[in-house]
Amino acid sequence: MNCVFFNQLLGSSQPIVLAHFLYLCRQLWEMRNFFNFLRSRSFLIQLGLALVVTVVIVLLTLRWLNSSTNHGEFVEVPDFAKMTVMDMRKGIEDAGLRYEVLDSANYNPDYPRFSIIEQDPKAGSKVKEDRKVYFTVNPSGYKKVTVPNIIQVTQRNASSMLKAVGLDIQRVSYIDELGKDMVYQIKFKGKYVKPGDKLPKTSKIELVCGNGTIPDRAQIKADSN
Repeated sequence: MNCVFFNQLLGSSQPIVLAHFLYLCRQLWEMRNFFNFLRSRSFLIQLGLALVVTVVIVLLTLRWLNSSTNHGEFVEVPDFAKMTVMDMRKGIEDAGLRYEVLDSANYNPDYPRFSIIEQDPKAGSKVKEDRKVYFTVNPSGYKKVTVPNIIQVTQRNASSMLKAVGLDIQRVSYIDELGKDMVYQIKFKGKYVKPGDKLPKTSKIELVCGNGTIPDRAQIKADSN
């Protein structure tokens, strides 16, 4: 009975086994065709064309990047110190660079007026072509500052107040006034100035102070009373 059952079971599975066998044969045939295709002239030609196209695309891309970014091309920034703006423009164009001028509020007496006193990047720097260089131009002179109110202030305090705004004391003269070393008048280049007037920074002024002596007019007024 068991033998009969086994024969029946084997007989019913034969179509399935045959189907798997045919499937495997088909896969092997396709793989054989695939390997034959890899060895075929047609495949080798297509592979060669693909490689050539890839190489051409890579070379064209590198060439475009090189031309658009100036890859590996640097220029040395010239020294524009003390040049006029007109001379700077010619030099910057010859170097293949761009520029932008920045105003300066601080006058430098060591440089000519309206000349280049600073540049960024510094002279000698290696930069890409068409790089922008920033320039600071020397103004025509020192900016003007306001004369502080130092009238009836001691000479010592007046000196500190003047230095704080950028003014210097050239000399001190004295007149007959009761307040000794008290400032009564201010002079600049021989002319009287008053608090609130504008003078160029670093200007040298004269202080007119009292010598501690009662002036004649005050004595006459006191005698008349």
